[in-house]
Amino acid sequence: MNRRHFLQFLGVSGVLSSIPGCSTSPFTFSSTELPGLSPSLLDQVQTASGIDYKILIRWGDKINAKESFGFNNDFIAFHPLEDDRALLWVNHEYVSPTFINGPERTKENIDKELKEVGGSILEIKQLEKTWQVVKDSQYNRRLDANTKIPFAWNEKIAGKDFGVGTMGNCAGGKTPWGTFLTCEENYEIFWGDKTRAGEKTESWLGWDKIYPRSPLQYGWVVEVEPKTGKAKKLISLGRCAHECAAVTKAKNGKVVAYTGDDKINEHLYKFISDSTDSLERGKLYVANLEKGQWLSLDINDQPILKNKFKNQTEIQIYAREAAKLVGATPLDRPEDIEFDPLTGNVFVALTNNKQNKNYHGSILKIVEDNNDPASLTFKQEVFLSGGKEHGFACPDNMVFDPQGNLWFTTDMAGGEMNKGPYEGLGNNSLFVFMRKGEHQGKVMRVASAPVDAELTGPCFSPDYKTLFLSVQHPGETSPSKDKLTSTWPDGTIPKSSVITLTGPLLEKIVQGKL
Repeated sequence: MNRRHFLQFLGVSGVLSSIPGCSTSPFTFSSTELPGLSPSLLDQVQTASGIDYKILIRWGDKINAKESFGFNNDFIAFHPLEDDRALLWVNHEYVSPTFINGPERTKENIDKELKEVGGSILEIKQLEKTWQVVKDSQYNRRLDANTKIPFAWNEKIAGKDFGVGTMGNCAGGKTPWGTFLTCEENYEIFWGDKTRAGEKTESWLGWDKIYPRSPLQYGWVVEVEPKTGKAKKLISLGRCAHECAAVTKAKNGKVVAYTGDDKINEHLYKFISDSTDSLERGKLYVANLEKGQWLSLDINDQPILKNKFKNQTEIQIYAREAAKLVGATPLDRPEDIEFDPLTGNVFVALTNNKQNKNYHGSILKIVEDNNDPASLTFKQEVFLSGGKEHGFACPDNMVFDPQGNLWFTTDMAGGEMNKGPYEGLGNNSLFVFMRKGEHQGKVMRVASAPVDAELTGPCFSPDYKTLFLSVQHPGETSPSKDKLTSTWPDGTIPKSSVITLTGPLLEKIVQGKL
């Protein structure tokens, strides 16, 4: 019972469709002159010489008198406070029943699982250059599958003004006004799904058999206030397997959000707000890469949508269907999205597409016309291709540093590592693509994950001296607690954890001195 089985059940295993006009990567991989790591299959976190790591928090650690840090931590966002303090938001994506209470689908087991997903807000404080969780903080709290969250929309969704809970929280983003965005990705494994015709598909975890909630409550981007935990589901950004929500501002000051639907042959979306400080109202678009166009999903702009859908709310709920009707380009699991600080270009991680025999994935670059996020036309090319010649496969989460170096993690399936097309690539890792200097165009492996794990949610502190990183699902292919494939981090049952990376090598890279 592991995440990869969930994804296979959903048909989510996937990569890059053939996109006319996409160029191949001009960069070649070299590690001969860089102080990086070689591929490893060891059950430990390894870091390049000059980078140290510390565990900040792990699954099950208490965050207040009543709540604990959840399971399978993923995306991380940083909200600065005063006096060397900050708040972290951390996603908790999904559960592995074997490690929690057992695989039996009893109400008792499911009740425990409901508390393990969603997200955590943690206060952290820097003491002697080391970040630590403030365990008695008034800010520490959980959002989970029981949290009541209102819909930010002018009509009811599935007959209600609110959804119960958030789960499948994969990546996310942060708004210019300081709120966190957490994205509900593979909600089907918890609740199944429902077609427009009313047909219900089965969930994998069976939560819906104990709690028959409408799956239409899920698959949204959720906005969270850091200090209060107050949340709302943004219907404006559409419903799909949202991997992330990357937010910037157009030249006219309006807010623009990009989000990818992390499923094979799904699409890339852009939302242009009517406001400078809200994501609740505006217009949703989807990308046609062949034409270099953002296609409106507004019912009043598209006769085919007006003919097929009852109203705009139905389009928002079934955004995938609407996107296909207007001609969106199918993609190879669009995951994280980030903005290049040097050019403003949009970078999209396309993890893989095994149906199309693209096992290694790529990173796509989108150049908006006039360098304006509000533009409805763009150019695109493949910035960097995965593969053995480049030393990595399946790019997933990304973050830029001030020099424009691109740090990214990988997401090879636990049961496929070092096999077939992934032979020789080792465990999932954290890489950095060097942007400038004598190492320009080279890729360096700076950290390696334990067995079965992936590294996710890379997030820098504002001074760029600390990189926060999730170690997610170590030992996910373990057949039972008695037959563990990983015992990271403490030699017992594997525990997802947030770690911090620091050290002179990290500082040299982000300062452009390597």
